[in-house]
Amino acid sequence: MNYYIIIIPVVIAFAVSACLGPVVIPFLRRLKVGQTVRDEGPQSHLKKTGTPTMGGILILTAVVVASLFFVKDYPRILPVLFLMLGFGLIGFLDDYIKVVLKRSMGLRAWQKMLGQIIVTGIFAYYITVHEQISLAMKIPFFSGKYLDFGAFNIPILFFIVIATVNGANFTDGLDGLASSVTVIIATFFTVVAIGVGSGLEPITCAVVGALLGFLLFNVHPAKVFMGDTGSLALGGFVAATAYVLQLPLFIPIVAFIYLIEVVSVIIQVGYFKISGGKRIFKMAPIHHHFELCGWSEKKVVAVFAIVTALLCLVGIAAL
Repeated sequence: MNYYIIIIPVVIAFAVSACLGPVVIPFLRRLKVGQTVRDEGPQSHLKKTGTPTMGGILILTAVVVASLFFVKDYPRILPVLFLMLGFGLIGFLDDYIKVVLKRSMGLRAWQKMLGQIIVTGIFAYYITVHEQISLAMKIPFFSGKYLDFGAFNIPILFFIVIATVNGANFTDGLDGLASSVTVIIATFFTVVAIGVGSGLEPITCAVVGALLGFLLFNVHPAKVFMGDTGSLALGGFVAATAYVLQLPLFIPIVAFIYLIEVVSVIIQVGYFKISGGKRIFKMAPIHHHFELCGWSEKKVVAVFAIVTALLCLVGIAAL
């Protein structure tokens, strides 16, 4: 086993993320790119108002720098890096419009969706035409069995990618939550990438290192939030890696927290409209529901991370 492509990306990405933090965070603070906290949310979050956001820049920079050392010898990381950066750019534009230009809506819904469709379309073309990666999906718990939807593979890819990205976006609501959950998912993908010799190890390891470095500043009480810049990028990383490894059906297992966050919002909004104003959860996404039930922010993050770790073990067993 070539430990070089496992250890070095982690070290480089961690060092870049950790070293950039003390430089970038004060810069963001001077730009006054502070987070706005919803008044109807948990009252403990009101003190977070003004905390710098757009910290996803740290994660993306660290991953790019680490990947540049390996991209020539490991070209399979290119589509993953592209989807991560593509969604990160969409998130950056949304954050910039909201916190720098002070337009509370950010990108319009149609603009954000159009951007996501374009980025996903380029990714789909690249992996199917250039890399000739099959869109048949490995079935969990059935060794050597794959599910192939034929002509429907592309529409399904669009759905899975965009759903995963938005799931990561909803998960980013507590200090260290999205970072903690995703670093475990990235570790799962690293184990799989090594096991099958996919050549994705440099970027999965880079994401692990970048997130560990980012967590130095993102754990409670957070000095910086990743914003849409980071959360959309992380969702893109998870979706792209799953597709290159032919594991999109494993996303609901290893990224179950992403799934439950999205589902909780859909249920809450749907029931609110149907019932004429009633709610199932005290607040959605569901991590806020647990907070309003009396859980501390640290407890929610710890439990969600533990659940992710256990489900990643299930994911490995399902291979």
